[in-house]
Amino acid sequence: MRKPLIAGNWKMYKNATEGAKLARSLKRSLRDVKDREIVIAPPFATLPAVSRAIAGGNIGLAAQNMHHQDEGAFTGEVSADMLLSVGVGYVIIGHSERRQYFGETNKGCLEKITKALGSGLVPIYCIGETLGERKRGRTFAVVEKQIREGLAGLSRTDAKGVVIAYEPIWAIGTGKTATPQIAQEVHARIRGIIKELFGAGVARAVRILYGGSVKPGNVDTLMAEKDIDGALVGGASLDAKSFSRIVKYVS
Repeated sequence: MRKPLIAGNWKMYKNATEGAKLARSLKRSLRDVKDREIVIAPPFATLPAVSRAIAGGNIGLAAQNMHHQDEGAFTGEVSADMLLSVGVGYVIIGHSERRQYFGETNKGCLEKITKALGSGLVPIYCIGETLGERKRGRTFAVVEKQIREGLAGLSRTDAKGVVIAYEPIWAIGTGKTATPQIAQEVHARIRGIIKELFGAGVARAVRILYGGSVKPGNVDTLMAEKDIDGALVGGASLDAKSFSRIVKYVS
């Protein structure tokens, strides 16, 4: 049985004081949740303060990105070891905003995924199509290419440790959400690709999250679908009441 995972991506919001306050509120409101994994991903500068705020609770800490090298002359980057040193256990890789604004590629994502796995971090690998690609009927082709290239050469054991987040780009921050049926269709296809690449056991074990304007009002129906194992939440994760309701979805 796959344990659901709900992750909140704070993007470039909340300074250290604001982030710690939100984290403390979430720690209180979610302290009794036992049957699902909870993760929050603050900005880099906020990680230490948030890490302290959630210490001793049931909320995991994620970074929004990382470099694939251990160290070096890479101004503005952070390494896996740096993230581990402040309590990070997860890292988001290949978010569409990183791909769109910073030119990240599937090959680059593979390098980061490989480093994350080797360092003991859980990679949350983001994939998804644009509105134009969906209109042209290319959704399956796009996500298959992202999976094949982003996970190329991984062992079955490593592949099982990757969390995949399907985020249709046309639904991120737009208020538009894929219907549960659309999301389930793509998630089922993703699981089929994983089965083809790594076998049925890995396909059954890998968690596939849905992201794209997830809100308290739609999370219940999304999570009722058999191949949706959680959510990667954007704007709604910046409010304690909203994110807590999402974490406590009823399916």
